[in-house]
Amino acid sequence: MHADGRLDQRAPAGDADRLRYQYDPRNPVPTIGGALTSGQPVFEGGGFDQREDVRFFGARQPGLPLAARDDVLVFQTEPLPEDLAVAGPVTVTLHISSDCPDTDFTAKLIDVYPPSADYPQGYALNLTDGIFRCRFHETWEEARPLTPGKVYEITIEPFATCNLFQRGHRIRLDISSSNFPKYDVNPNSGETAADAREKRIALNTVHLSAAHPSSVTLCVAAPRDLTPLPAHGAVT
Repeated sequence: MHADGRLDQRAPAGDADRLRYQYDPRNPVPTIGGALTSGQPVFEGGGFDQREDVRFFGARQPGLPLAARDDVLVFQTEPLPEDLAVAGPVTVTLHISSDCPDTDFTAKLIDVYPPSADYPQGYALNLTDGIFRCRFHETWEEARPLTPGKVYEITIEPFATCNLFQRGHRIRLDISSSNFPKYDVNPNSGETAADAREKRIALNTVHLSAAHPSSVTLCVAAPRDLTPLPAHGAVT
């Protein structure tokens, strides 16, 4: 992951590369599909173009791509020169810091389709996503506040996925700090969501330097090694 938004296999070389954004718990990134569902009108599961839509709870600007939000960092590959299969666990390793005692970081893996007659602006298909609550940066058993400005390494482990990224598509990773209502909103105060008496705007940083790199690890398979599923209704 690079500060100019590139996603490739080269290690970062900069000494202090990083990207920052403000996460306001009063204006969370809305959940647009995913592996879980509670049904409409709260949130519907499945794959959807990652743009705000009146069908989804909390979408305030219908038609706005989530990638256009100031609190979403986007990293993507160049258009793929050939088909690429991804099958298995997804691991996102981030070096982060915040000016608050607690906050969240989210990661979402996306298959970016090129523009077409049906989708002139392209189509960003969500595949899998996950979250990390930073007050559990040392242990899941005990909450411990972040030291403002200190760099921490965290790991986000979305559900495993299986997808064929076709030639001309891009692999994209979105990083943010909310995905609501799938995940409850972190007030950034160090309190639980249920007990929070205040909500703070967090200045969150993802570090992308040689000393503090951030990355995503995918399990790649040759497309020829995949077994095609039978056609719908076929008997084998």
